[in-house]
Amino acid sequence: MPDTPRIVSLRAAGTCFVVELTEPVPRVLHWGADLGELSDADRAALSLTAEPALLNNSLDVPRTFTIWPTEADGWSGTPAHHGHLDGTTSAPRLTTTGTSYRQDAEGGELSVSLTEGAAGLDVTVTYTLEPSGVLGVRTEITRQAEADPAPYDLAQVTTLLPLPRRAGEILDFTGKWSRERSPQRGPLRYGTHSREVRRGKPGLDSPYLVAVGVPGFGFREGEVWGLHVGWSGDQRYLVERLPEGAGTHASVLGGGDLLRAGEVRLAPGDSYRTPVCYFAWSGEGLDGLADRFHTLLRDRPTHPRRPRPVILNSWEAVYFDHDLDRLLRLVDRAAEVGVERFVLDDGWFNGRRSDHAGLGDWTVDPEVWPGGLTPLVDHVRSLGMEFGLWFEPEMINLDSDLARKHPEWVLGPAGGLGPAARHQHVLDVANPDVSDYLLRALDTLVEKYAIDYLKWDHNRELHEAVRGASDRPVARAQVEAVYRLLDALKERHPGLEIESCASGGGRIDLGILARTDRVWASDCNDPVERQSIQRWTGQLLPPELVGAHVGASPSHTTARRSTDTFRLATALFGHPGIEQDITRCTPEELARLTAWTALYRELRPLLHGGRTVRADLAGDATLLHGVVGYDGTAALYCWARVATSTEAQSGRVRLPGLAAEGTYRVRVRTELGLPSFHQNGGPAWFAAAVDGWVTLPGTVLAVAGVPMPTLNPEQALLFEVRRED
Repeated sequence: MPDTPRIVSLRAAGTCFVVELTEPVPRVLHWGADLGELSDADRAALSLTAEPALLNNSLDVPRTFTIWPTEADGWSGTPAHHGHLDGTTSAPRLTTTGTSYRQDAEGGELSVSLTEGAAGLDVTVTYTLEPSGVLGVRTEITRQAEADPAPYDLAQVTTLLPLPRRAGEILDFTGKWSRERSPQRGPLRYGTHSREVRRGKPGLDSPYLVAVGVPGFGFREGEVWGLHVGWSGDQRYLVERLPEGAGTHASVLGGGDLLRAGEVRLAPGDSYRTPVCYFAWSGEGLDGLADRFHTLLRDRPTHPRRPRPVILNSWEAVYFDHDLDRLLRLVDRAAEVGVERFVLDDGWFNGRRSDHAGLGDWTVDPEVWPGGLTPLVDHVRSLGMEFGLWFEPEMINLDSDLARKHPEWVLGPAGGLGPAARHQHVLDVANPDVSDYLLRALDTLVEKYAIDYLKWDHNRELHEAVRGASDRPVARAQVEAVYRLLDALKERHPGLEIESCASGGGRIDLGILARTDRVWASDCNDPVERQSIQRWTGQLLPPELVGAHVGASPSHTTARRSTDTFRLATALFGHPGIEQDITRCTPEELARLTAWTALYRELRPLLHGGRTVRADLAGDATLLHGVVGYDGTAALYCWARVATSTEAQSGRVRLPGLAAEGTYRVRVRTELGLPSFHQNGGPAWFAAAVDGWVTLPGTVLAVAGVPMPTLNPEQALLFEVRRED
């Protein structure tokens, strides 16, 4: 391998990351737009301009921002790590001991080894720039074998990258049950914008992805820098701006897993690995950022490759009423409308007549299912559908045989358990006996019924996640144990698909998605709420990974009434399914459901293989989003109105993702029925597109824009676009 150059540039897909291998610790020169192939003169210029002014009442040397910022650099912001050795060696000073570098045709990798002699720590920071342009950063900290035998208490590790002055506005997310990923924006101010998650999972109010961009950045325009922490437990995100800046940079973006006090204590020879922090830059707004993450995920060897089947999940159809005859009728009707996978939800296992009892007893209830699940499973398969089953392996009801037999398996303080949530507590999955029990139980059922799909739920937070007489914190160990359990189950059943559900969208991250096949975005199927939830879930995940189901009217979660046309159009832009008792549907409703599943199968390659696009519109009353094929020859758009507005006309609206130089045919897909309109007719092009294809140039569709029909609130319609030339 050739010697590593002094200035290293990782490049891919129009972005680059540049580091100068200075001593004692390398410094970051640039992260953002691609600077091209660097000449010797370019490298010299970057190095020359990497030193800021010497400020009054400040350090006597120029400030620098290194890959491992600490107070030893004169850095007064959040350090890359902090900890102590029995109350000592709390001022780390690291030096570089080695580097390795690889530049591929697209992307590459830089690994830097550092050492901290006083505490006996070896640190390896690895930057991997993927062909998508996403920069994954992971750190491993190892206690040297000959170090002081006292444990080193690692308090926090934060992966940090610099931001330029023009990055002045923050976007992140919050939420609650049935309203996950609600965006919140604001200016980047001096100080620290910090988001800490202490729920044992990302949570319904997960920051999800923190983006910092030029003020006013939108879906289609503006530079944006983003970060997602790929971890399924406690997390920390921050954006920090100090008056003196960060070397020649203005501020920093960072994150990692949040460590509880005493959670990571490194004895000699022990190691700690951070989760991967995924950084990405876009010069084309939030859609450009989303496209990088979607490409990253689709490039994974484990990404689902076969067509995503239409699902019917039994929960909102029957709840805990597991009557075989009723379920068989539901299966028959599901097959008639085009369902491809039937999932039996909560209520099938021992003692589970409500959510008060049974969790942990993963055997089929003989009273409810005297013949086991075989009659149902066989009927599902006889109609050409796959079979899936609901589990919540990490949880336990105290009213269960397992809790009575093994009370020590319930996670909690030695002084007594805290309050239940949804009548349940948490199993200590990090206990090998517990994980072995769960693997046996899951493996037995998957093997017996040849289960194709597991809906893996997680319905409470991890409070007081400690174990043993000393109340040792184990929240991080719990996440690692769940990862091992999922990996072991997948290894035994390579074709098994697993959905990550957590009271809806409470555990959506790239850590859990490294071993699952889709997520449940929300327990809310109300299409008004779902339009927003799916829009922002798509900032990280492509549609094929996001469960999107058609529910009943009124909504199970909001009691809002809606048309099936609106519900069907909304659920099309994800991994679609049905979440209602369709044996009660009218013939007209069943006909529309059947047309919807057929439309989905027709458009599935486009929906799950194209680029997600979202239009920047004034106000939140109307939405325009869609999927455009990567070759630009096909697109499907949804024009939706979720509320009334003062404006009566849309004005000219651009269809995002189309080429100005192209010529296109446009038509309205009417299989689901037309929406309700708040107008007497038109626009003229739209009226023609309802009857068939209308040819329009890209200069009109993509540049000038077209007037949209005015819909009544809670309505949506679908446009299909095909390129002619």
